[in-house]
Amino acid sequence: MTRRILVVTAVAAEADSVTGGLTTPEPGADTIPLPGGFALRRHSGTSLVDVLVAGVGPAAAAAATSTALAHAHAHAAPLTRPYDLVVSAGIAGGFLPHAPIGTVVVSDAVVAADLGAQTPDGYLAVEELGFGRSAHPVAPELTGAVAKALADGGLPHAVGTVLTVSTVTGTAERAAELAGRHPRAVAEAMEGFGVAEAAAAYGLPVVEIRAVSNAVGPRDRAAWRIGQALDALRHAFQLIGRTVFVEPEESSSCPS
Repeated sequence: MTRRILVVTAVAAEADSVTGGLTTPEPGADTIPLPGGFALRRHSGTSLVDVLVAGVGPAAAAAATSTALAHAHAHAAPLTRPYDLVVSAGIAGGFLPHAPIGTVVVSDAVVAADLGAQTPDGYLAVEELGFGRSAHPVAPELTGAVAKALADGGLPHAVGTVLTVSTVTGTAERAAELAGRHPRAVAEAMEGFGVAEAAAAYGLPVVEIRAVSNAVGPRDRAAWRIGQALDALRHAFQLIGRTVFVEPEESSSCPS
């Protein structure tokens, strides 16, 4: 059976890079309209990959991803899952020295870094407040499969925690605070946790894959390399599209 993957980006430029690394769109079904004004870009080959532009921020990402999953579930054949895997993808800020510009980061956990409370004694995550969750671990075999595909393709990459924030870091102090609380952090972005929450509601595995366009720290727009990051993202999806996304019997790189 063909594997079905949903890839969620924030903006169209990221979706363009993802689709640029995948196979030719399926004739006659390259755009699938969804409720709420969303649309899926459908690509088929050894797998079926739907690419969704969700909007910026965790709330927009959760809403759009849930819409896509609900639509797929409503139209799925009996006893089948709507998707086999959900991917949050795009560009990100990277934590130095782990993830310099041009690096592709692969999550082993997706963490909402500002879902909690500030107290006189420091930050408390929502779990420490006694309710909710702020982290989604990624299956090690899934993280490993993606990392192996990138390594085999010669693409610089880093594995670690990808943070979700609602306000992008713009100071050295904030960067140091986040790195101190999350020593395994490799990148920060704004959508991954929302995508992961929606995927978890449907019992689906999730991974976040990001290409680094700038360093986390003092905001220096002139130093950002968005074009380089988008090229790295396209290259990453070329590699994982023909390995991780295909059926296990067709690729030894696939997670079970």
